[in-house]
Amino acid sequence: MSLQTPLKISSSEPGVKGDTATNANKPATLETGVEIRVPLFVNEGETVQVDTRDGSYLGRVKEA
Repeated sequence: MSLQTPLKISSSEPGVKGDTATNANKPATLETGVEIRVPLFVNEGETVQVDTRDGSYLGRVKEA
């Protein structure tokens, strides 16, 4: 069973355009202060789903 929590990214470096051919990741700090690895297309201020068991990125949360 996966425990998923939506958390906002409080800081992250901008992604590099054109570097999407590989499965590249960058560090991002969540609102809780925890640092995780996210894909290059994820930006600061976005909300993402995080697996609380291992702190892994699961996906972006669509804004309503």
